[in-house]
Amino acid sequence: MRSAEEGPSTCSDCGRPAYQDPKLAAACIVSDSNSILLVKRAIEPEIGKWSFPSGYVNRGEVVAEAAAREVLEETFAVARVNWLVGLYSEVGRTVALAVYDATQIGGTIGAGDETSDARMFQLDDLPDLAFVHDRRILRDWRNERDRRGLVSL
Repeated sequence: MRSAEEGPSTCSDCGRPAYQDPKLAAACIVSDSNSILLVKRAIEPEIGKWSFPSGYVNRGEVVAEAAAREVLEETFAVARVNWLVGLYSEVGRTVALAVYDATQIGGTIGAGDETSDARMFQLDDLPDLAFVHDRRILRDWRNERDRRGLVSL
């Protein structure tokens, strides 16, 4: 396989470029006045650890709608996406993650198919988080809430 600087590989059957694009995932930080919604992962990677409701964006799907769909699938909560926290990617990682701020507007929190638990946690009493970038995402989220003049948790 060629490096990114050399351009894409080509399909041996048709000769067209064969791009090795990253997958896009979407997540939500669903919050109320003093806590955030986390899910305990029931699938790899990081099974048994806590993170934000998240999952892959389907082809042709609006990213913010995918984030809200993942909240519903993983927690049974209906979420309204408010604003983009950030887009996170790292060298060597095959997934780029779009993270949104969201508000629960319906449903009852419970564990979906890919989660073994889902619940609200106080920000000063969070469990061990699954991914290295989770703490950075929370910091960025809090900074943006402060910048927007929203109630700081």
